[in-house]
Amino acid sequence: MEALAVCSVSTGTLDDLMERTLIIIKPDGVQRALIGSIISKFEQRGLRIAGMKLMHISRELAEEHYAEHKGKGFYEPTVQFMTSGPVVVMSLEGPNAVANARQTMGATRPPEAAPGTIRADFGVDVSRNLVHGSDKPETAERELALYFKPEELIAYTRSGDTWLMG
Repeated sequence: MEALAVCSVSTGTLDDLMERTLIIIKPDGVQRALIGSIISKFEQRGLRIAGMKLMHISRELAEEHYAEHKGKGFYEPTVQFMTSGPVVVMSLEGPNAVANARQTMGATRPPEAAPGTIRADFGVDVSRNLVHGSDKPETAERELALYFKPEELIAYTRSGDTWLMG
């Protein structure tokens, strides 16, 4: 089976809209036993899991992931938080996966998140907002490469995909 492109330029066909994105259920989501509830929201949205693992992020990996924020006030607390306990790292795929995943997560600040989103339903504070998601396809490509080898990501079709995607 051919692997799906991580990002694409739309020419109007469904295959051109397929993307992969990185989602991390942060230590607070794992510790609060919300893994299943969070995954369920993404699956209900129609996104497929292409890869998933429970892991402990090393300081080096966290620093590489958040390198663009080095020097900002939230950088060190973010690195410390992301390395404080286990996380669930996922690659989700589907049409416009980045935008759809971000909408499913909700606004970064839980009080500003739309009802029904992960952060509105389960979040309390911006520093403990349960999930990380890539912000654009190019970022997703870079972030996915940090956490997954290409052979760890699986492309497949679910029987219900035709009802969601035509």
